[in-house]
Amino acid sequence: MTSGRLRRYAQVSASLFTGLLIWEIVGWQFNSAFLAPVLGSSIPFVEAIAHAVAGIFGQTITEDHPGALPRLIDFFGFEFIRDEYVVLQAGGGFFLWNAIKALYQSDFIFALIESFKLFATGLALALIIGITLGMAMARWAILRIGLEHYILALYATPMAALIPFILSIFGFEFWPKVLVVFLFSLFPVLYNSLEGARSLKQDYLEVARSFRTTEYRLWVDIILPYTLPFALTGFRQGIGRALVGMVAAEILLSPTGLGGWLVDSSRAFDMAGVLAAIVVVTGMGALLMAAVRALEERIVPWRNSVR
Repeated sequence: MTSGRLRRYAQVSASLFTGLLIWEIVGWQFNSAFLAPVLGSSIPFVEAIAHAVAGIFGQTITEDHPGALPRLIDFFGFEFIRDEYVVLQAGGGFFLWNAIKALYQSDFIFALIESFKLFATGLALALIIGITLGMAMARWAILRIGLEHYILALYATPMAALIPFILSIFGFEFWPKVLVVFLFSLFPVLYNSLEGARSLKQDYLEVARSFRTTEYRLWVDIILPYTLPFALTGFRQGIGRALVGMVAAEILLSPTGLGGWLVDSSRAFDMAGVLAAIVVVTGMGALLMAAVRALEERIVPWRNSVR
């Protein structure tokens, strides 16, 4: 590992630690119905430090401040870990089996799986239609002229404003939610694919025609490989928008999945639960975007020469 990469990891770690420390400090300053710290009073030594610091400044902490991270662990069904660890130390067994069983029985896991199915279905449709339509509009001018104004008008429309319209026509089921996620994530993929295909140099096409290349081979050997780096950039941008659409659909259409978990936690003034669910959504987006970036570096190593 190079020194530059080590330096980068150190900078990122220091940045994350600083952000979490600020979050923890600020979380203790507010009522637990408004904001929750990262660890909070669920961790005894953190609570002791908070009381000691408050005493230095002549303040007194009179209420519990449940932390987002302990609440997230509870969501995953691991409340029993402390008791099970005591049993394990005393010679008991089945700790790992009980952990797996609790994870399998966790309601939060089912909500996470339900949200991920919604997210993956909508984003997959956006990828298929966005990449195909973008390349087709770049290839055939008549299609681009006929559709670009409608697409631009739809792109300028706030997607959240369309959710009641979708609700009134299609209802509350799974596929209307998929439509919302699809509309949120389509346009980054579509426009990146369109602009990537339009930037293809005509010299490549003329050389291919001089060798009497068929239209099919033209798409497979020239247009698609050239457009793929741009499409993957749109894919990464679409992940964030798809997550926004997923949460919006689950909150506004019918409270299910992580969106429903956010609604239930906010109604109970459980800010630790709200922040824990938000952390899961944020982490899912960060991991998926990092995975797509790694995939891009592996399958399109020519992307820098294309751009």
